[in-house]
Amino acid sequence: MAGSQTDTLYGPVESRILKIASKIKLLVCDVDGVFSDGRIYLGNDGEELKCFNTKDGFGIKALQKAGVEVAIITGRTSNIVTNRMTNLGVKHLVQGEEDKLPAMKKIMETCKVSMDQVAYIGDDVPDMPCIIEAALGVAVSDAHPLVSQHANYITFLNGGCGAVRELCDLIIQAKGVSASVIGKSQ
Repeated sequence: MAGSQTDTLYGPVESRILKIASKIKLLVCDVDGVFSDGRIYLGNDGEELKCFNTKDGFGIKALQKAGVEVAIITGRTSNIVTNRMTNLGVKHLVQGEEDKLPAMKKIMETCKVSMDQVAYIGDDVPDMPCIIEAALGVAVSDAHPLVSQHANYITFLNGGCGAVRELCDLIIQAKGVSASVIGKSQ
């Protein structure tokens, strides 16, 4: 027998997920395949481009206004990510780190939160340890199947297409502050 369902802006979600989400104080995110669709555009002169969704930026700003810290842990290193996350006011940014769980635990110490207060969103195998350990382990809808098997929530939206915003909205709804949070387009 499945648990009870609660309607969200994106569709029905098990009520137990909203209960977990209501306790979240730290959202940790991967970048490629989560904030972006996973594609990297390379120019002839080696210039690297990524596409970010402003909906995700709005969600991050709204989540921060709701009192939730946001952190980034990514295996790649990019000035594009530094610039984007600085613009969003993300204070915790770890780049070039493939072993993400120790990095997440260090951020947790800095933020003084426990694992039952952490959500992690990812899309591929390097994200699995964090997804498994976090109270709210999230895979984007187009994540690798192995990752989706370990997540306790799978977004309705794909990475780079508003999945981060969806998770932010879910946490905000679970906290019951959605009417009081006003974001800014980013």
